[in-house]
Amino acid sequence: MTHPTARRVLAATSISYTVVLLDASIVNVALKAIGHTLDSNVTGLQWVVNAYTLTFASLLLTGGTLGDRFGSRNVYLAGLAVFASASALCGCAPNLAALTLARALQGVGSAMLVPCSLALINHAHPDPARRAAAVSLWMGCGGVAMAAGPPIGGLLIHLLGWRSIFFVNVPIGLAGLWLTLSVERDAASKRRHFDWSGQAAAIVALGTLIAVLIEGAVLGWTSPVILAGIVVCALAWMAFILIEARGRNPMLPLQFFRSPLFCGSTFVSMASAFVFYGMLFTFSLFYQQVRGDSPLDAGLAFLPMTVMVALGGLSSSRLVKRFGERRSMCAAFGLYAAGALGMTLSTAHSPYWTAIAPMLAIGLASGFISPAATSPALGTVEKSRAGVAAAVLNSARQSGAALGVAIFGTFISALHAFQAAMNVALGVVAAVSAVAAAIWWTTRRSPRQGTSSAQSRHVKDILFSDNPP
Repeated sequence: MTHPTARRVLAATSISYTVVLLDASIVNVALKAIGHTLDSNVTGLQWVVNAYTLTFASLLLTGGTLGDRFGSRNVYLAGLAVFASASALCGCAPNLAALTLARALQGVGSAMLVPCSLALINHAHPDPARRAAAVSLWMGCGGVAMAAGPPIGGLLIHLLGWRSIFFVNVPIGLAGLWLTLSVERDAASKRRHFDWSGQAAAIVALGTLIAVLIEGAVLGWTSPVILAGIVVCALAWMAFILIEARGRNPMLPLQFFRSPLFCGSTFVSMASAFVFYGMLFTFSLFYQQVRGDSPLDAGLAFLPMTVMVALGGLSSSRLVKRFGERRSMCAAFGLYAAGALGMTLSTAHSPYWTAIAPMLAIGLASGFISPAATSPALGTVEKSRAGVAAAVLNSARQSGAALGVAIFGTFISALHAFQAAMNVALGVVAAVSAVAAAIWWTTRRSPRQGTSSAQSRHVKDILFSDNPP
């Protein structure tokens, strides 16, 4: 493939990855404006955030299978078209139900295009060195998007209104489509089979779990609807485990979890997303509804945290190399706990500077943990199954994000005093961080699970192989 085409592929995939991660964070600063325009309470706003995250998480593994079966280019184009169209529908949504459905459709598009992005990069860059540089740039764009989301969202809402944060995705998506159309088709594999029953069980299990958590505080935890939801959720999770354990082509290979290290990496990835996105949702409401800040001011208030997310990701490998996986990961969760406890000092009338140090700690921890947890986990699986393993980790992160928003939103709905609800949520963050640190410390206790130089080379082969996540 020619160098101009390779550059075109990198530009297209970087654009798409940027808007996907941007959309995951930018909507938080629009919550107050959306609630005012569409007359929504906290429960409705939880669904606006989680409709996207929920579909993204539950369909991510299937998105990779679609790419393998029909060709990564074809599925990538379809996913980007779905995402751009859904963004336009979000911007035009006349009510909360329409916005929630459009957000879910955005998640479907993201689940299709993200797993195929690395496949296109790998196909376009056969040289390992160029491939490594391309993947680094692709991941860097995602980190910048996460950091820039709240400030950009605040500025757009200030100038053009909350609908603009969705409309801006349309021209960006069209640019990505135009760049990708000239890319040659990649080979499709008819050998990959769909795990339809497992996918259906996963959607029901995760969907009912989030629904029960969000609606429980509103309908009452003993209401017939919630009790029925709990029963359906439990049955769906049991069915999913049985299907994946006995199926010929499971979308979630349970043998991965025979490795304590893979289990630990999956848990800390989910825990990190749980606390970070839960706090992002809570702080967005705190700054706008309690302190009365504008969306622009709220976006700027997040700037210390989001900048540190990018810096934490960029410095993750160097910190691990210097201090070791065990100590550095536990220290990161310690920063989460310290940042959460520090934020308890922030009130409706406290000066903004009291939140700067806690925000810096939270952002650094979030940026560090994701790459630091991914590399050891991929080193536990065969090279040929690295794509599925990486998709499992990404699904865990998205599921953790959805749970964080659902549970923290439940605290806000159940406790009428926002400050009390926020302090409870921050206490949960500290507790979850302590548990995650303890699990990682135990997981990395065995010297046999240390990452040797040979294993590090194996991880690089996995990341830049032709079996992408």
